[in-house]
Amino acid sequence: MTTMPDKTIAEHVRDRYAAAARAVQAGSGCCDTGCCTPLQQDGVTRDLYGADQTKTLPAEAVLASLGCGNPTALIDLQEGQTVLDLGSGGGIDVLLSAQRVGPTGFVYGLDMTDEMLALAQQNKEKAGVRNVAFLKGRIEDIPLPAGSVDVVISNCVINLAADKSLVLRDAFRVLKPGGHFAVADVVTDGPVPDALRQSMEAWVGCIAGALDVDEYMQLLKDAGFDSASVDITRRYRIADAGIDTATLPSGWEAADGKIAGAFIRATKPITTSSAVEETALAVTSDGCGCSSSCCR
Repeated sequence: MTTMPDKTIAEHVRDRYAAAARAVQAGSGCCDTGCCTPLQQDGVTRDLYGADQTKTLPAEAVLASLGCGNPTALIDLQEGQTVLDLGSGGGIDVLLSAQRVGPTGFVYGLDMTDEMLALAQQNKEKAGVRNVAFLKGRIEDIPLPAGSVDVVISNCVINLAADKSLVLRDAFRVLKPGGHFAVADVVTDGPVPDALRQSMEAWVGCIAGALDVDEYMQLLKDAGFDSASVDITRRYRIADAGIDTATLPSGWEAADGKIAGAFIRATKPITTSSAVEETALAVTSDGCGCSSSCCR
């Protein structure tokens, strides 16, 4: 899908979201890298949460939301459940989930960007919630034990990972049998020019790394999930993502209308084959049933 090194992708993604976090903390409401003008007003991130949801949250959590959907609307979270948000950013979906699972439940937010983690921690304190913890790490290597969460959510983050198969396999690993995967993500529905796939500007703008719908379904199946579905909710033009199209390679216009926001759902079977479980454990370096950073 891309020939760009994984490390290069991760560094650029981290830089983009660090800039977003600094902008929110500075009160400017706009990234200093031109990635958004303002954060909450491009065609991808607009109108994702109702006023009844956001009125209970710190303003900074709402302003730092850079998603493409509302994963908390994907699934009926229950009291007492444990939830994991992959790429939790400023914490909006973590805080909303914490309200729904109640004091007997717990929500983890996982992010690799120090600035976003600091912002999320501040938002947690402002919201006065106790059943939340923010963890530093990459979504390809989740620092939680196997079978430890009931629900995995995410909001427009998996497309930013260089190797989505690692993300989905590790999400499968940390889910309890019968657990649910319910994420909002950007997908492609039709061919996207190869030159656009190699554009770092388009990658950090959630375009170049987006999986094709059929490929997403196949990777979910390969990871061991059942009942997988990808439901397109919005279609975008490239300009909707806040990308300066002047920086893109020629021919990018062919991707207009083929980029879409989607709800992706799947379930971990109650019983899984030994081969699937071995594959899931192989994601970790030591096979102990949790990521290497957790086991140390």
